[in-house]
Amino acid sequence: MANSINRRSWIKSTAILAGGTAFFSGAITKLAAMPKKIQQSVLNDRFADKAAVLNSPPVMKARLLANENPFGPSATVKKAIQQSLDSSYQYPFMHMKELTGKIAAYEGVQESNLLMDAGSSPILLASAMFYGKGGAEIITADPSYNSLPSDAAALGATWVKVPLTADYKLDLDAMEAKITAKTGLVYICNPNNPTGTVLDTEKLKAFCERVSKKVPVFVDEAYIDYLPDPQAASMISLVKAGHNIIVARTFSKLYGFAGLRCGYVIAQPEAVKDLMKYSVGNMSISAPTVAAAIAGYQEKAFLQDALKKTLASKEFLYTVLKKEGYDYIPSSANFVMFQIRMEGSRFASEMSNRGVGVRFWKFNDKDWCRVSIGTMEEMQLFADAFKQIS
Repeated sequence: MANSINRRSWIKSTAILAGGTAFFSGAITKLAAMPKKIQQSVLNDRFADKAAVLNSPPVMKARLLANENPFGPSATVKKAIQQSLDSSYQYPFMHMKELTGKIAAYEGVQESNLLMDAGSSPILLASAMFYGKGGAEIITADPSYNSLPSDAAALGATWVKVPLTADYKLDLDAMEAKITAKTGLVYICNPNNPTGTVLDTEKLKAFCERVSKKVPVFVDEAYIDYLPDPQAASMISLVKAGHNIIVARTFSKLYGFAGLRCGYVIAQPEAVKDLMKYSVGNMSISAPTVAAAIAGYQEKAFLQDALKKTLASKEFLYTVLKKEGYDYIPSSANFVMFQIRMEGSRFASEMSNRGVGVRFWKFNDKDWCRVSIGTMEEMQLFADAFKQIS
């Protein structure tokens, strides 16, 4: 039937093995009763504006809409993938143990603090299901990455949106003020997507220390590798100190693994166990991806080169925008957001007609474009198209 799904298709579609039969059955029943459009919102891995992606031209000259790293994956990673194919008929149990061991050793945590999955998206969904159950409140900035809160809201949670500050950063004080007895989770994306802004590390740490005594704090660090010192800016130190913090990481950005799918969270062992009830975990990651992640993890030379190229392309973009008289938000990630002078969907469509894919938002009663950082050639293609319609 159009508006129902069975247990088998739920597991297959979401890649979730849920623990807690009562809640899982309740979620199935509730989801089955939802309109199909909402079902798809929960079940599909999607962008905030999926239509803009799916309706893009088949041949795109400059794909600048998904915050991907166009310089990766590295040659070492590609070789590891090729070499893994002969044994890819085997489950990668032992190799996964090697990967989790490498990550845990580098971050200085125990493997019991670590949960891996096929990208961070499945873990975000697992968090939405666990922390949003019972109609709990999920507090986020607005705008920010909406995967976790939108899925939680679709399953019955309350999404509490807090506007950004005047300089487009997360308003930590206002977010803390929104905490109530019904709050299930506070979600922080740092650097923030789509604005690219980053919080002061010490201020964020103080916030996390205070707030995590009341409710769990989920810190999404998908773009942290674009900062000058990722380890110093990370909240993983607070996990090691025993605070109720969940830190999400992904290989999808600077590592160039967006299509390979590998991510993880570092949290307290009890939080890891809770999320495992709603996540397939290690078994969702393919053998070639595991081999790739082992080869590419902390591959310093490649990461530094990709970062250097990204920064050069970003400076080029800044120059283009300035010459055309546009203001932009200085970015600490691999994308830049700027105000545009026409309706957002029309702007994206005009750029798409010229072979350039971008994203658009509307907030503060203004239309905005977010352009991902590409190769210098792609940025030149953006500049050529942009000048025609700016």
